[in-house]
Amino acid sequence: MTDCYRLEDVWCLTGRLMIQRWGATRPAFRYFRFLVGIVRTLVGNGRKRFLCQIGRYSEMAQFSCKQDVQHLNTRLFFIQTLFCRYAYAAVHSVIVMSYQFLANEGAAGTPNYSRFNNTAQDFPLLDAYSQTVIGVTRKVSDAVVHLKIQKPPAPQANRNRQQQEPYGTGSGFVISTDGFVVTNSHVVSGATKIEATLQDGRSFNAHVVGDDPSTDLAVVKIDGDNLSTIGFGESNQLQVGQIAIAIGNPYGFQYSVTAGVVSALGRTLRTQTGRLIDDVIQTDAALNPGNSGGPLVDSHGNVIGVNTAVILPAQGLCFAVASNLAKWVVGKLILEGKVRRGYLGISAQTIQLPAKWLTNLQLSTTGGIQILSVEADGPAGNSELQAGDILVQFEGKPVGSIDDLHKILGENSIGVPSNLWVVRNGGLKNLKVTPGELK
Repeated sequence: MTDCYRLEDVWCLTGRLMIQRWGATRPAFRYFRFLVGIVRTLVGNGRKRFLCQIGRYSEMAQFSCKQDVQHLNTRLFFIQTLFCRYAYAAVHSVIVMSYQFLANEGAAGTPNYSRFNNTAQDFPLLDAYSQTVIGVTRKVSDAVVHLKIQKPPAPQANRNRQQQEPYGTGSGFVISTDGFVVTNSHVVSGATKIEATLQDGRSFNAHVVGDDPSTDLAVVKIDGDNLSTIGFGESNQLQVGQIAIAIGNPYGFQYSVTAGVVSALGRTLRTQTGRLIDDVIQTDAALNPGNSGGPLVDSHGNVIGVNTAVILPAQGLCFAVASNLAKWVVGKLILEGKVRRGYLGISAQTIQLPAKWLTNLQLSTTGGIQILSVEADGPAGNSELQAGDILVQFEGKPVGSIDDLHKILGENSIGVPSNLWVVRNGGLKNLKVTPGELK
């Protein structure tokens, strides 16, 4: 007498093995959906039975399992020709694991169908990803703000062209019960009127507290009570592949939720001021115009980034300013209204240094900054600098590009006499400068 396992048994067990092997993550569910489609194809769109005949004794069970696997290899041959070897190997190994497990259990005794067909037990396991997103959305959505921005209309080159709508939309999130809201600089910069709407329908007039275009972050203030808030997480503890959930108002559709994973860490993104944001998170959680300024949160509902940009021609390339950088900038904006940065009063460009200079002058960088012009009588004490000088070192730190100089010219450099080294007339020269404050 033989025991017969139905396709549904193999299907359910395969799902369990997928989650056990890869965890309850988005890639695991993608592989599972891929596997389900293949199994449906093999059994004629789910109408036929694909049976695994398992003997009572272990020898018969192993032989039967081998026969089924050989038969399955033939049916899966077209998959190897259409898909990459990795996908084929993953599907094949998991199906084989399912049959081997059933074969061993069948050889030991009568199968326990309730173990594989108990929907009440399988639902929380297979739907853990959905439950996580639902839980985070409920926790966070009350703190997300829809911003309606009014700005002066852009000048029109053609007067007959229809007047542009002066309103724009964006997103933000409340970080304190007294009404401080974090958003993007490009959302509120130059705004003449800001209207903030909460999920419960309440609307408030908002005003800008601080704006930092160099990191594309801003803080606005609303006057309301009983405000829900959301806290910052630690972006330095993020891992690539971790769940990332974006909440915002794309194209004016309020409180839209998209989910994905952290695709990469430590990206750089150039802002409208020309400076680079160093600590940027890349995610495949879909962002669209209107999502800007909304929170990117982890599976615990903590903000890990502030959504800031999307590369429109590409798919799945979205970026957020990391929470650790955002916390520092937001604190400065609330206390001082701005982030102070140093300024040398020069225009310059990045160049590559000749190989002979690297050897003869023993330079620690292959690039430098060639000064094109010097601002006279500016806020910076730069009288010793000349056009044509090539800046290679500032206070002992190598300067290989303009981005390197921007990083050095922080708040602590303002008004502090500093040593820098330049290449002038083929030799190194030490100069004194005093950075001013960038206005």
